[in-house]
Amino acid sequence: MASALITFREGLEAALVVGIMLGVLHKLGRADRSRPVWTGVLAAVVVSIAAGLALNALGVAFEGRGEEIFEGAAMLLAAGVLTWMIFWMQRQGRQIQAQLELDVRRAVTASSRWALFSLAFVAVVREGIETVLFLTAAAFSATPAQALVGGAAGLIVALALGWLMFAAGKRLDVRAFFRVTGVLLILFAAGLVAQGVHALQEAAVLPTLVEHVWDINPILDEASMAGALLKALFGYNGNPSLLEVVAYGLYFAVVGIVSLQQGRAMVPAAEVGS
Repeated sequence: MASALITFREGLEAALVVGIMLGVLHKLGRADRSRPVWTGVLAAVVVSIAAGLALNALGVAFEGRGEEIFEGAAMLLAAGVLTWMIFWMQRQGRQIQAQLELDVRRAVTASSRWALFSLAFVAVVREGIETVLFLTAAAFSATPAQALVGGAAGLIVALALGWLMFAAGKRLDVRAFFRVTGVLLILFAAGLVAQGVHALQEAAVLPTLVEHVWDINPILDEASMAGALLKALFGYNGNPSLLEVVAYGLYFAVVGIVSLQQGRAMVPAAEVGS
């Protein structure tokens, strides 16, 4: 589920970008310029897959304590990138489409195939690298097969939805979409922070302090189906340490408050702009 959520959001964002570019070319009567766009998309996919294979090979190379340190560092890095992405989309979400359309028009006017290739490549490779990083972190709380199946399912749904919207000429309420998924991703990132802290504690990089603040595994075992789902999505731990609880709560409180304040600040700005 966590993998599906990540790839759905990232895949749909990439599909929207490509759809906007192709839509502008169609409006300008320059559909013949779509080839550089698709070439950029293909190149970005190849680079993303290569990055995923390299990251997986790096993880396999570690054993014992080194593997735990790698897992903890990867989870904390993924949480950091995820946080940046949430804040960036809140600030730039409303301007992305207008700016992208302007860039495509400039590229067509200048007859620059390289510019069209670059726009598509940069947009898609950014989503691809982020997806690879998130899937790597998500795989630590599930099996690699589960992460791949969930990721593939989310990506297929995102691409299908993106194609349907492009074919039907429909527009997605981007702001509402990223607001809803942003809340889910904050919870997911908080779970990554807690799980990263847990992995680093097992590697003796961070102190344990209080080993178990509580133990509710007899009520909801993290090894059960429901517990495993909550762990994959939100980092559930039936018997967390004090540092895990503090890290989870502090991250969620700080990022949640900043995100809420940023969202409120964007409303007046949007109203003034309109």
